[in-house]
Amino acid sequence: MARWNPFAKSDKAKSAPHQAGSPNTGSVSGAADTPSDDSGLKKKGLFGGIKQALKKTVRVLNTDIRDLVKEDGRLVDDAFLDELFAHLIKTDMGNGPAGKIRDSIAKKYRARVVKMTELIDTAKETISGIMQQESAEILMASAGPTVIMVVGVNGAGKTTSIAKLVNMFKKQGKSVVLGAGDTFRAAAVEQLTVWAQRMGAEIVTGRQGSDPASVAYKAVDTAVKTGADVCIVDTAGRLQTQANLMEELGRIRRVMEKVSADAPHEVLLVLDSTAGQNAISQARGFSDTAGCTGIVLAKLDGSAKGGVAIPIREEFGLPVKFVGLGETPEDFAKFDVGSYVDALFDVSDE
Repeated sequence: MARWNPFAKSDKAKSAPHQAGSPNTGSVSGAADTPSDDSGLKKKGLFGGIKQALKKTVRVLNTDIRDLVKEDGRLVDDAFLDELFAHLIKTDMGNGPAGKIRDSIAKKYRARVVKMTELIDTAKETISGIMQQESAEILMASAGPTVIMVVGVNGAGKTTSIAKLVNMFKKQGKSVVLGAGDTFRAAAVEQLTVWAQRMGAEIVTGRQGSDPASVAYKAVDTAVKTGADVCIVDTAGRLQTQANLMEELGRIRRVMEKVSADAPHEVLLVLDSTAGQNAISQARGFSDTAGCTGIVLAKLDGSAKGGVAIPIREEFGLPVKFVGLGETPEDFAKFDVGSYVDALFDVSDE
């Protein structure tokens, strides 16, 4: 799969960004130059894409649990249940969900022989119950621009996920304003600026080191005044343990509300799938302070054990809105519980 290089030269987009606090009021107006990749999700389908992304988890389940159950089945006793629990933990699903699967197997099959198909069916039923959510749709504003605030730690895949969101909205025919709120990292602003130019989105930036809240305010204000459909505001990456920076997120929220009373309509927490159980700590730190409404599970590209979405959903009740399945803008999909669970436990052809 070809990597998407946002810094590749494009002759179709050469407009300058709108800088907050600057006399420059120009906006990006070039035509979108979004690369298309037929090898993405359209070709392989959502189920195939998620299955490929979860291949490491599937391999663990297939190898370990198939060996545990044996071809003719296995007597369900305490030793079997302990081994099953240990194997399930390896998928990053956490103690709680692994324990629920173990307990369900114990309730149904204790002192009986359980087959692989029966174990998988029970596991899928249990995890489907945990993961059930109303919708993965973005909560759109009833009037005016829909404001989306994006948060997460450095390196989680935040700016890439924002670019994928822009790509998605542009394909829906929506106009987008970006707010480059990570004013402390010049590279982050540069990346978002190039993406905005390539996709025909407007971007509001600030001077390096300037107040992120001022950029957020200006971005939402620009979206309102230009009649944009969507405003996406990036924030500086921060550790969930950095209290002063976490408090800043609350201030950014309050500033947005001064422009649009219901803003932000969504606060998306980007989590790195490869972070494993540390992603749970991140979710715990961000969920209350930032008022998160959903999760983007990034880097679910086959290098991660993808079970981490399960304990996050169980503990925090936050819906997984999107999954990032690769490098290109096409490798991004709305999260579907059925496809996820089917792919997670699809060991038939391994």
